[in-house]
Amino acid sequence: MWAEVRTAPNRMFAEMWKDLFEGEGIPSKILPADGSMTFAEKVEYKIYVPNEKAHIIDEILRKI
Repeated sequence: MWAEVRTAPNRMFAEMWKDLFEGEGIPSKILPADGSMTFAEKVEYKIYVPNEKAHIIDEILRKI
């Protein structure tokens, strides 16, 4: 299962978070917050990581 770890105000920020997490070796995915499958630039997004990796996100966020 996947755990929600962050929200982003738009697609650019969501991609930045996704790149950061994947750069640390944690698989991640982004989905529109409204539940639609329309990947527009100016909608809010949620960033998800696997449940077993969610605790590592806190450590990564403390580094930045």
